[in-house]
Amino acid sequence: MPNASPFHVVLGATGGVGQALVQELATQGAHLRAVNRSGQASVPPGVEVMAADLTDSESTRAACQGASIVYHCAGAPYPQWAASMPIWLDNIISAVSGTEATLVYIDNNYMYAPTAQPLTEDSNQAPSSRKGQLRKQLAEAILTAHTQGKIKATIGRTPDFYGPGVRASAMGEQFFSAVVAGSRVPWLGKLDVPHAFSFVEDVARGLITLGTHEEALGQVWHLPTAPALTGRQYIALASEAAGVQARPLPVSGLLLRILGLTNLVLRESVEMLYAFNAPLLFDGSKYSRTFGETFTSHQEAMRRTVTWYRELATPRSVENAEERTKA
Repeated sequence: MPNASPFHVVLGATGGVGQALVQELATQGAHLRAVNRSGQASVPPGVEVMAADLTDSESTRAACQGASIVYHCAGAPYPQWAASMPIWLDNIISAVSGTEATLVYIDNNYMYAPTAQPLTEDSNQAPSSRKGQLRKQLAEAILTAHTQGKIKATIGRTPDFYGPGVRASAMGEQFFSAVVAGSRVPWLGKLDVPHAFSFVEDVARGLITLGTHEEALGQVWHLPTAPALTGRQYIALASEAAGVQARPLPVSGLLLRILGLTNLVLRESVEMLYAFNAPLLFDGSKYSRTFGETFTSHQEAMRRTVTWYRELATPRSVENAEERTKA
């Protein structure tokens, strides 16, 4: 059974998922601490904000102090993954080890072998990228630590995501800034193959459910995700929500490689092109059968996201958005 009054700690609280998680927990009246590098964040009243360096074991331990549930949502720009993420995870596992806290880890689909079939938790894990290999290793480390009794942990897995506050995404700031301006909307890879995207508010609710239910422990869960659409369909829905007639701007692999000559983030994105040139389908039925939760329609998710970008977002470059939002 969930604790009567759990204390939630969100690591990476100003990243795409972290900020949605903080907002949802605050809406639910939860007692929580929002942790990021700077210790500066715009959060609802009553939310504690704390600075932490996850590369430092003592700083990480202090950030997790007193937690009932620790959500590991911290991220980094692609070029920093290999150097940062294993150290962060080691320190987080160490901080949680020996306590009663549950570790909830947000993961992606990079470890799976490319396939035209819907991805499930049992799909073949044969990553075709360095990033996928790293993600596979990190998830295995968490599950091993749980199996060995070092920690209590669960993993929520999602494909790409979008939504209010999400800037560093294939369907993030560059995409929605172009939509609300009625400009041509950049789309990586092929426009007419389906590609799954989760709505960030669904992701946040899903992680909270995993963290507060013992039956989630020791397992990977695909979080609820609306059916995959094509790039052309996403752009049409976003345009409808914005009341404009934005047109697609396909970004080919050749163009991405050229841009990558002077941009490290884009250079590191090249190896992920395969996921946008073939179908990427995502099956969250295991989660839905167990917890009975559903997903937000893309139509409604687009409406909320367009509203956020119109009212609150200030356009910035992809590279700066990566550096700023991956808390």
